[in-house]
Amino acid sequence: MESPTHSLPSLFKQLGLDNDPVSIDQFIATHSPLKPELHLADAFFWSESQAAFLRDEILD
Repeated sequence: MESPTHSLPSLFKQLGLDNDPVSIDQFIATHSPLKPELHLADAFFWSESQAAFLRDEILD
């Protein structure tokens, strides 16, 4: 089964973040790069619910 492809604005919207191009670019510039050994869902800037959402979606 093929995994669905989601857009970055869609992901930001699901995370409750501003999802316009300027906000997405600003978020990425502020929070990158992540250390290679750090899993995305374990990054310090997520709320508990955002981190849980990311973990669940990654497992799916």
